[in-house]
Amino acid sequence: TESATVSVVAGLCDRDCLTEDDIGQGLLRFIAEALFALRGVDSFQTNRDRLLVEQHIDVVFANEDEICSLYQVDKFDDALQRVRGHCKIAALTRSEKGSVIVSGDEVHVVDAEPVSQVIDTTGAGDAYAAGFLFGLTQGKPLDECGRLGGIASAEVISHFGARPETPLSTLVTAKRNEAKLNRVMGGNGDRNTDSLSF
Repeated sequence: TESATVSVVAGLCDRDCLTEDDIGQGLLRFIAEALFALRGVDSFQTNRDRLLVEQHIDVVFANEDEICSLYQVDKFDDALQRVRGHCKIAALTRSEKGSVIVSGDEVHVVDAEPVSQVIDTTGAGDAYAAGFLFGLTQGKPLDECGRLGGIASAEVISHFGARPETPLSTLVTAKRNEAKLNRVMGGNGDRNTDSLSF
């Protein structure tokens, strides 16, 4: 397995001090060999941020509105087609529709993790990114990274506040045990959950 350095930049979209000239002169050159993630905050400042994605970013996290804003399109599928050639991985969240992860010709549609009630969505995107990046740095397949992100975000939206109340490792173990129990009891269970591990 390849090791990777992960740098997460939050709020980059709001920094007016970063110009296209700065990028062209190599301000971000030091990250060229690193795995770099851009997390959308509110909405993208399209020209500058699209330039970052197209020339410097390997992993993009965005929700449906953010990715459509970045590419100035109305339809998610149009934005998905545009981003796929500009970065190594795009992890795009779609609320109750789950997420879509694209990497080259690969497309993984990951269902949202079920929650009994959505209480507070604050921090859901960050939790998704954290779970996804954990999986990625552990060499997990992209669909499993999406599942880990979904499990983490489902936990955060099920209570008030952006901080998880239960560790991701505990949640994954519970999901795996639940799937096994369902199969023992005659249900199908979720065989994809068996591979989730820490």
